[in-house]
Amino acid sequence: MSLGGTWYLILAAILFSVGAMGLLLRRNVLVMFMCVELMLNAANLTFVTFARMLNDIGGQSLVFFVLVVAAAEVVVGLGIIVAIFRRRVGATADDLHALKG
Repeated sequence: MSLGGTWYLILAAILFSVGAMGLLLRRNVLVMFMCVELMLNAANLTFVTFARMLNDIGGQSLVFFVLVVAAAEVVVGLGIIVAIFRRRVGATADDLHALKG
């Protein structure tokens, strides 16, 4: 028995909503970073679901490029987060002005 595409789209919408709310409500930089990654994975689930429903490989190839961009984001984002936490332990997103020279 296979689930229909609607259930995967509902799951993707829930995951994206949780990520968006976490991004808007939390001030911890690491939690915000994980929420952005959750939103990207929800978008990937949507692309794969539509590719499966339409019998097209385009959505799955788009997921590959989104994963490449997400990997680059992880590298840059974690570099910024490490730079913030080296200056202040327990820094929040409001403390980004500490990175000014």
